[in-house]
Amino acid sequence: MTRTLSRRHLLGSAAAASLAPAMLRSDAGRYSEALQYAQGLDQLHSLVIRRAGQVELAETFRGPALDRPANIKSVSKTILAILTGIAIDRGVLTGPDQQVLPLLGYDGFGDARDGLTIGHLLSMRGGLESTSGANYGQWVASPDWVAHALSGNLVSPPGGRFIYSTGSWHVLGAALSEASGMSLLEMTRRWLGDPMDIAVPAWVRDPQGNYLGGNDMALRPTDLARIGDMILAGGRSGDVRIVSTDWIETSFTPRGRSPWSGDAYGYGWFLSRFRRRQAAYGRGYGGQMLVVLPDPELSIAITSDPTRPARSGGYFSDLRRLVDEIVVA
Repeated sequence: MTRTLSRRHLLGSAAAASLAPAMLRSDAGRYSEALQYAQGLDQLHSLVIRRAGQVELAETFRGPALDRPANIKSVSKTILAILTGIAIDRGVLTGPDQQVLPLLGYDGFGDARDGLTIGHLLSMRGGLESTSGANYGQWVASPDWVAHALSGNLVSPPGGRFIYSTGSWHVLGAALSEASGMSLLEMTRRWLGDPMDIAVPAWVRDPQGNYLGGNDMALRPTDLARIGDMILAGGRSGDVRIVSTDWIETSFTPRGRSPWSGDAYGYGWFLSRFRRRQAAYGRGYGGQMLVVLPDPELSIAITSDPTRPARSGGYFSDLRRLVDEIVVA
């Protein structure tokens, strides 16, 4: 994907409407083929489809009910990117070019990481050694998750290649907390949850008390889809401005590329196409997804078993096909 998502589509989308948690098949016939395919995916937990701000289908296949929070795993990175945009809108941060180490009270390392910026972390181009995958256990067992992530090997200059790492997002979350004077939980509730009437339960914290940035948030699937509606509505939920349209467009500007899926990456969003339609999506371990398509104004939330992998050549490919079926319905 080489273009940003259309400003016209973003501004022209309808505002999000609220949904009482329930099983709903208001347009099940339209999605009969998608539903049939979904029912054959034993890893899939729930599917919520909203079109032009209205729910069209919401169903639990297995796992927690729709009115129960589900671990969205690394879709949390997408939520953190939205919070970062709100912080910039409110003047808490100066912008993506603001340096990170001064926010955290670090004097510097005497190398290229001293120039690490908010934008580098948002685009997964921080250059720091990944703490994900095989390195994740060692990272969360460390006495200081922020220090461990920052002091690892510098494997690429900041602003260089795409390096998937939850540790870098945790650094971003800690920097955002320092700048705002709020915990990441309080910030998420005040800036996103309360104005959208979305319940945000507490999640994992590091030894210093920082809420984990970029993983393990839990949201109801119906609420996750409503966040997608807010993005499609140009950053508004009803009459309330949540985040600026400019930030959404900035987030949808390609800055890196995943070596696994081949999809471009902006600020917290993978950028791709489904059935030749421009799309952005957040993705989490096990098969958690939030997908937004400006045309035809679709917001799709998917939750899956968070204990089983969803690799690009396996279950994640199945989910891509599911989204394809929904788009052409």
